[in-house]
Amino acid sequence: QVQLVESGGGLVQAGGSLRLSCAASGRSFSSYTMGWFRQAPGKEREFVAAIGWGGGSTNYADSVKGRFTISRDNAKKTAYLQMNTLEPEDTAVYYCAANQYRGVADQPYKYDYWGQGTQVTVSS
Repeated sequence: QVQLVESGGGLVQAGGSLRLSCAASGRSFSSYTMGWFRQAPGKEREFVAAIGWGGGSTNYADSVKGRFTISRDNAKKTAYLQMNTLEPEDTAVYYCAANQYRGVADQPYKYDYWGQGTQVTVSS
C-alpha cells in the first residue's frame, strides 16, 4: 500500500550533520507512523526513532536522544531524520519504515513497509 525510498546518506566527519529523507508513495501516508532503523555490518537492525501520524508522538533510541530529530511533512509525503553531532558508532545503513496501527513502536516486526536503505558513514 506504500512504497518508501530513502535518500540523503553519505560520508561525514564526526561531529557533523546529515539529514535523511524518506519519500513515500501512496494515498494514506498521513495515517502511517513513520520510523527509522539502522543496521551496521554484523549487527542486528536497531531502532532509531519514530513519529506518529500527526507528529505529536515521537520515540527515540537512547543512543540518539538529543542528537537526532525525526519529523514529517504529510503534504510532501516525506519523513526526515536530522542527525547532528554524528559519531562513528552511527555508521550504518539507515532504513525508513512505516506502520499504520502500531504507534511509535521500537520493534522492527511492528513495521509493515520498508525502504531500500541509505548508507551513512561517519569518520573519526
